Amino acid sequence: MIVPVVMSGGVGSRLWPLSREHFPKQLMPLTGGEYSLFQETLIRISGISEIGPSIIVCNENHRFMIAAQMQAVNMNPETIILEPVGRNTCPAIAVATLDAAKNGADPVLLVMPADHLITDSDLFASAVEIGNTIAEAGKIITFGIVPNRPETGYGYIKKGESFRTGQSADGSAFLVSEFSEKPDLERARSYLESGNYLWNSGMFMFKPSVFLRELEQFAPSILDSCRKAYEKARRDLDFIRLDEECFTSCPANSVDYAVLEKTSLAVVIPLEIGWSDVGSWLSLHDVCSKDECRNFISGDVIAEDVCNCYIHSENRLVAALGVENQIIIETKDAVLVSSIERSQDVKLIVNRLKEENREEALTHLRAYRPWGSFENIDAGQRFKVKRITVNAGSALSLQMHYHRAEHWIVVKGTARIIKGDEDFLLNEDESTYIPPGTNHRLENPGKIPLELIEVQTGSYLGEDDICRFDDQYGRLDK
Repeated sequence: MIVPVVMSGGVGSRLWPLSREHFPKQLMPLTGGEYSLFQETLIRISGISEIGPSIIVCNENHRFMIAAQMQAVNMNPETIILEPVGRNTCPAIAVATLDAAKNGADPVLLVMPADHLITDSDLFASAVEIGNTIAEAGKIITFGIVPNRPETGYGYIKKGESFRTGQSADGSAFLVSEFSEKPDLERARSYLESGNYLWNSGMFMFKPSVFLRELEQFAPSILDSCRKAYEKARRDLDFIRLDEECFTSCPANSVDYAVLEKTSLAVVIPLEIGWSDVGSWLSLHDVCSKDECRNFISGDVIAEDVCNCYIHSENRLVAALGVENQIIIETKDAVLVSSIERSQDVKLIVNRLKEENREEALTHLRAYRPWGSFENIDAGQRFKVKRITVNAGSALSLQMHYHRAEHWIVVKGTARIIKGDEDFLLNEDESTYIPPGTNHRLENPGKIPLELIEVQTGSYLGEDDICRFDDQYGRLDK
């Protein structure tokens, strides 16, 4: 059996302002389809023979969105492991491997990021079958993408001798000669011309016994920290919450640096599967359908004499005139304008926003919760207005605020309200007032989404002014 390990801890900062830390690119349908990149990854691997339930490693803040998106495609994970902090790919893979190896199990793991695009799922499945055979023989498989351009944004893998996958060396796999850092343009061109280099896709296959043995040899401090974090982890609903102190103490390192560049067991399988890491607006522009002027246009956009641009509008008219090679992204609270050549540098803007403690680096105006979502409509001194949506059958926690009062007006659906000792229903066009210091709960007992407007007033309106007494999502300590 092959056990998929799907890593969903990234934040996709190069795709800001659509992708943000609290709602990153892997949870979005960026390529125009019905499903998010994460869901497309799950659907893709479900078609592989001998595949088992997945192990998901994700950011703690995304846990309920991950669970909801899995439920939407009728998939149940083996485990969802929550990272309290990001520590790069090696620790994430290590804790997933420890989980897969519990009770003495030793299946082949298929490790892949949640945010990559693959257009030829059949060829990918065939490559996984080859990788499964090689991994069973005790090798560590990495998948290399056959390059079609001199790309400076990826690391490279140099092919060595052809590896024998059956009775003979058939060219479907190669020993790894070396790993190379992201090159400059001149070196990337030489890599492409040589035909011996592949893009490093960040996808791997191995047996836990093999990987943990190599990790013990080459990065024992990572293994020690991850083992302690896993052993001290606690169950939280359907999640495994790693011990924060132990995992935070783990050295941050990529699996390439920690293991693959040092091991003698690495084998690379070349792939031509329509792959993209969708890591920048340029790479997203490359994989999207474009018009005759090489433009991708989404939303309310008027373009006149525009060429080779990616223009996305979410909320208002965007008009472009006489421009080329530009990225223009409009959201409710931010607009990005960038040359397409500088799309890898959008993270510099995100870093500036973080330095200035700007919320736009972390959250959208619409924030998602396990019970639904809320959107900030307006705010000023001592007031804030939100639009709240509660999913059918869901409820917010029983809570209290010290510094703010809340006024709820039901717009659509029926709300069950607990306010102090009162328990009553509110219908459309009805409202209630929650004074500061009053225990309260909002619930949707109906079969359609509940929509209401919340007006907050008070001396402090931060999201951390909340004291939970009961919560069906286990957030009493959060």
